[in-house]
Amino acid sequence: MSSPPEAGQGPGAERPAYRNEGIRTLLEMFASGDPAEHMPLGQILSNLQQSAFGVFLFVAILPSFIPIPGMGGAVSGPLVILIGLQMLFCLRRPWLPGFIARRGPKRGTMHRFLDRIDRPLRRLDRMLRPRLPQLLTPLPAHAFSGLLLSLPIPFTNFLFGFQLLLFSLALLERDGALMLFNWIAALAAIAFFGFSSGQLVGYTVDLFQRWF
Repeated sequence: MSSPPEAGQGPGAERPAYRNEGIRTLLEMFASGDPAEHMPLGQILSNLQQSAFGVFLFVAILPSFIPIPGMGGAVSGPLVILIGLQMLFCLRRPWLPGFIARRGPKRGTMHRFLDRIDRPLRRLDRMLRPRLPQLLTPLPAHAFSGLLLSLPIPFTNFLFGFQLLLFSLALLERDGALMLFNWIAALAAIAFFGFSSGQLVGYTVDLFQRWF
């Protein structure tokens, strides 16, 4: 039988409430119940509408911040690419294969994750607000975000997770300004890793040889 967490435990306990509705809803989703309870992704996303991709991405980046038994960091990459491809093909809500829908984190794992990111999340909460919907709602903008998410950009661990956390918050809070920042940061990362790997340099040299 599930019981509420003890005083001082769980996300948001003994702390001021978050200002933004999307983050508050996310916290309420994981706050009460047995920490050992398994939370299937299909159940988490079942009643969500516009925020579904944001919540899915939020859960997908867990291994980038905390170790999860039986769920290594390599799981994040395929899940993020799955999210990106679905947005690229203009799905408005995530589609989950059965074997993914039945899996998910434990409630206690989400508590640890939310505790770990509490400080930066509260700072971001003061800046986030719904704005610039033209960078989120139209299908071309939705698809472009999906394209960037579906690319295998080789971020590592915390850096990878923090970039995706910003994507998740932009989707959750419908913040087009934050999404624009994410686009610029992702394109900069693509250029950086492209140059550092030598692939982009080789492509550029070949292009100039064809032109001149």
